[in-house]
Amino acid sequence: MSEDFNMSMRKFLKQVGVTSQQAIEEALRDQKTSGKTFKARATITIEELGLTHEVSGDIKGQD
Repeated sequence: MSEDFNMSMRKFLKQVGVTSQQAIEEALRDQKTSGKTFKARATITIEELGLTHEVSGDIKGQD
């Protein structure tokens, strides 16, 4: 794979990770989440490639 491809992929995935973490933290802020676990799902879609990729997991509330 080309260097341009690798850099654009890393930039996109970093943006997904950082912005997703910020959005989740904001949603949990000022909520009583101690002891709770939240089911999370993220979907990445590239329509031109016919790609839909889904990741699921659990996020534990803040103490």
